[in-house]
Amino acid sequence: MSTELIVSLLYFMLINISVTLLGYVLIKKQQVALSWLLLIVSIAGIYLVMKDQHPIIKMLGIIAITFTAMKVIAVTEGYKGKPLTLNFKQWLVFAGGWAGMRAQPFETLGSPALPGAWKMIGYGISRVFSGAMLIALAHIIRSQWAPVGFVYALISVLLLIGFSLILHFGLLSISAGTYRLQGVNTYLLFRQPAMATSLTEFWSKRWNIAFSEMTSVAIFRPLKNKFGSAGALILAFAFSGLLHELALSVPVSAGYGLPMLYFLLHGGLVLTEKALTVRKIKLLQHPVVARVWIFFWLAVPMPLLFHPAFIKGILWPLAGLAPF
Repeated sequence: MSTELIVSLLYFMLINISVTLLGYVLIKKQQVALSWLLLIVSIAGIYLVMKDQHPIIKMLGIIAITFTAMKVIAVTEGYKGKPLTLNFKQWLVFAGGWAGMRAQPFETLGSPALPGAWKMIGYGISRVFSGAMLIALAHIIRSQWAPVGFVYALISVLLLIGFSLILHFGLLSISAGTYRLQGVNTYLLFRQPAMATSLTEFWSKRWNIAFSEMTSVAIFRPLKNKFGSAGALILAFAFSGLLHELALSVPVSAGYGLPMLYFLLHGGLVLTEKALTVRKIKLLQHPVVARVWIFFWLAVPMPLLFHPAFIKGILWPLAGLAPF
């Protein structure tokens, strides 16, 4: 590990600790505007101290500080106008170890274990194992064939699914189960997304609940009265796009605008689904049509989200693979 990397990591730790400590002060004082300023300043700080590091390091640093700072915003909004019943220890555990954006469950930290904890942990371990097997399969394929055309696409898909299984369905499920053992009513953040019957259900109730919690509390609810439900929903999707730009495009300095386009597209599709419901058009009520609709719009535009620069600069190197 180089001296430059060690210094960058020390700065990252300092910034993250500062955001966590200052964040609790802003939460107690219900300073929403200053919470947003803290988000902007902290992301800029992480980018500056890590701008010369490998894209993977930059990505992880930006994601970590963004989640910490967004928790400050979400909790400030969540307790706005109410007495703060989350003590400092509970805030530290929530901010430093849980990916969700609702802090209220951590008010019971230290209570007797809740049911279902070991089932979640076992589920998570099985997904970590499954994801590791897919990444191992990608290595085998790469060792046998040149990464061009179909082989390149196949390996990339295997890696995306593999890492998703490890992180989203594996480690986060283990985390949820572990906190339930400590009396915290945590929950799965990825809830059988394949069972979704619409894109609306997929994004709001099944895929990355942490993101839906965050955009709902920090964007949709505060802006609903000003811009209307449709306008606030599009802004929420645009904000998701912006955060994915920070995570997927900024670290590789390429692909700008593509993740944003993906989320704006899905915001429009969710509004389309709502319009069909209002007009009592039952097209998406047919289970086969609904599944085809969801899969098509998630998969076909996927290269906008996980664009080539991200695949080559982060995804393959993260798996220990060189595309060329």
